[in-house]
Amino acid sequence: MNGEPGKAPRLAIWLPLALFVAFVALVAVGLLRPADRNVASTLIDKPLPQFVLPPSLPQSGGIRSADFVGQKPRLLNIFASWCLPCQAEAPQLAQLKAAGVEIDGISVRDRPETLRAFLAQNGNPYTHIGADDSGQVQLSLGSSGVPETYVIDGRGRIRYQHIGEIRVEHIPMLLEKLKAAQ
Repeated sequence: MNGEPGKAPRLAIWLPLALFVAFVALVAVGLLRPADRNVASTLIDKPLPQFVLPPSLPQSGGIRSADFVGQKPRLLNIFASWCLPCQAEAPQLAQLKAAGVEIDGISVRDRPETLRAFLAQNGNPYTHIGADDSGQVQLSLGSSGVPETYVIDGRGRIRYQHIGEIRVEHIPMLLEKLKAAQ
């Protein structure tokens, strides 16, 4: 071999350390800048998919996509009684209702008794609540989890999707989105 004797073995000793340092750097970058795991709906500015849901509770009325056509803009909230962030957003939904916002709900994979207890504990801001026991309507809306809230205009079109719980700081923005949807 031409070259210095023993040079290649010295480089081979440092190669595992260099690979380890590169791996640690890659992991650190991934931890410091995690990827956005939210999946936005592809239905923004498109009509609601066709659906008919039975009432979640006898007094809650069912919900149909056709109910959104010819109405004023309103919110469609996807939630579940077993969802902790749904409990966290309950006061904000109550504030929106108090501000005159009409809110319809889709309860995902819920049982009537747990939903009744959830509403008794957190309040009921919903005009209607439909039961999506299979999660099919949730998926057809492009929802990736609970809670998610949609601004629906008077023509039944999805104008905005809010992923995650509604916080106090989101209320003005949602009111503005509803106003813009008129």
